Amino acid sequence: MKVSEDTLYDAAELFKVFGDSTRIRILHYLLQGEKSVNEIAEALTMNQSAISHQLRILKNSKLVRNRRDGKTIYYSLDDDHVYNIIRLGIEHVEE
Repeated sequence: MKVSEDTLYDAAELFKVFGDSTRIRILHYLLQGEKSVNEIAEALTMNQSAISHQLRILKNSKLVRNRRDGKTIYYSLDDDHVYNIIRLGIEHVEE
């Protein structure tokens, strides 16, 4: 399979995003479905600003998407690719 250098660079940048345990914890929590920032912060026992910062990185990397309902912002995994990457990564380390 021939892949361009740009694509390989972009893939490396994407995998860097997975190199942070907080971001992995957020993605793993979102496997359950859409959650608000407050729900994520509470589940991970972290403050909302720290979660928001990590969510911004995940959103910029197209790993999560958000929607606003009034003042509340809800996040979910961007697509099935993200679900599969997280699921396969966990399966791999559990073997």
